[in-house]
Amino acid sequence: MKPLPLQVRPARVDDSAALTRIYNQGIEDRVATFETRLRVEEDIRNWFDGVHPLVVVTQEERVVAFASTSTYRARECYAGIAEFSVYVARAARGQGAGRLAMEALIQAADRAGFWKLLSRVFVENSASRALLRTVGFREVGTYERHAQLDEVWRDVVIVERLLGTASPRGS
Repeated sequence: MKPLPLQVRPARVDDSAALTRIYNQGIEDRVATFETRLRVEEDIRNWFDGVHPLVVVTQEERVVAFASTSTYRARECYAGIAEFSVYVARAARGQGAGRLAMEALIQAADRAGFWKLLSRVFVENSASRALLRTVGFREVGTYERHAQLDEVWRDVVIVERLLGTASPRGS
């Protein structure tokens, strides 16, 4: 059976319950974040700061994925750099929702005036690493023993993508 079509749009505060559900799946799966405390909707509503783009992918109006940006560092010189995350609901993985979310987030971040997106990805998360390569991110290094998750040291790969005037592609 062919998967239903995916749509992308800016996230709305009323998407908070769906974002919470999807993010908590990522926390539970232990492959995408060092976070261990499950989130509540209020935590997610705080992401809507009017500065950092947040997009969702829907399938029949149900949110199945999201990509978000957040502050990289508080210093003013880094104001044009945003950290990003991308999460896909378990049932929607492997259907292109992550790629669609990242493509939309890249455009939204560029329009918002950011010149760079960056993140860290667990080295063994080959699906995320492959996705990010397909949408123009490069791996710039590895943080060894970056933090512990369930009392196990984990390494992460640092990824970045230049946007707008900072991009050699002029995106």
